[in-house]
Amino acid sequence: MMGLFSRRRKSTADTGGLGVTLIALRLDEGDVAPSHSTVVVFNVGGHSRRVAAGKVSCEQGETVFCFHPGPYTVDVMPFASAPEWGLRLRFVVDAANPRVTQQRFDLYLYSETAGRLELADFSAAVEMALQAELAQGALELPPCTTLEEWHAFRAGLNQLMYTRYGVTVDDCVPVDLGDQIDYATILQTRARQAAEAAQSDLAPVAIEPTLHTATPAAAGPPPSGAASTALAAEQDARALRRLFLELPALSSGLRLLTLPDGLPIFQQHQAVLLRLGMAALNVNTMPSLAWAAPDQPLSMAGQARRVAQSMIAQSALDEAWSLLARLQLADPQQWPSLLDEADRICTNLETGLSLRRIAQLERMEPSL
Repeated sequence: MMGLFSRRRKSTADTGGLGVTLIALRLDEGDVAPSHSTVVVFNVGGHSRRVAAGKVSCEQGETVFCFHPGPYTVDVMPFASAPEWGLRLRFVVDAANPRVTQQRFDLYLYSETAGRLELADFSAAVEMALQAELAQGALELPPCTTLEEWHAFRAGLNQLMYTRYGVTVDDCVPVDLGDQIDYATILQTRARQAAEAAQSDLAPVAIEPTLHTATPAAAGPPPSGAASTALAAEQDARALRRLFLELPALSSGLRLLTLPDGLPIFQQHQAVLLRLGMAALNVNTMPSLAWAAPDQPLSMAGQARRVAQSMIAQSALDEAWSLLARLQLADPQQWPSLLDEADRICTNLETGLSLRRIAQLERMEPSL
């Protein structure tokens, strides 16, 4: 009889725009995933499985997302200094690969998405990754690009998108964004943000645009006081969570590479895997942000320093994913230089994690 008076839970998930302006969103027990979407269920350990769309039914501790595979079209600026010129990308989310235990896009959802993955936010993330690769010389897109150079760029971009995000680029063409971009406003916004960052007490802690924060163009004045503390703590937790979830997957991708012949390459490759394994262990035992010791709170300056080190480690993680994409396409003669790059990335990762663990930095007095 009590069942007659019980109220059924209505679906509260807003799936409007899914497949158009929205790529994925989180669902709760009882929500209904649209028939054209794919449902991904994550257990408490972060392992995922894809199931058919429909009414969500999950066990305690499980997290559920649904996504639309696309296709999607976005315009990105490869060079921040030339915002009037861009690339129009058309991409889709890959179908499940039976040869892997976890799909790359599923890991991206679980590790970096907070509730909703908007197309505009994903486009901003792709744009930053592309600009970083071009600035570092990992990808090349010179003026008056030849057909051979364009094909090389496309191959690198395709591999980056697949390795970093788990999506496949169907088409990529240059596009004139002059009618959509106000360069003067962009320069004014950058100058204002630089001035505000210089005045912020947490200036060393860069507030990166992520999938659930504002992009640089839309960001307002930096928060202060308790809001700044909460934001710094959120950044630290998000960075450590990403490292915890992604370092094992990154190591697995490196382990599956086909190595060139030669003992030196093999030894360097094994050394990189060992260092990544030790970094993962370091993340798993990382102390709390707010405490220097079990009975000793850490000062705000100490917490800000710890957050800055977490962000350094997270930046090294992003570079490592990009390096994996390059290694997957590398010729044998390119491996030595790429492994040198891996050594640099591992050093940055280890340094960031090591300094994140330390509560107080010893002051080095100059010798007379």
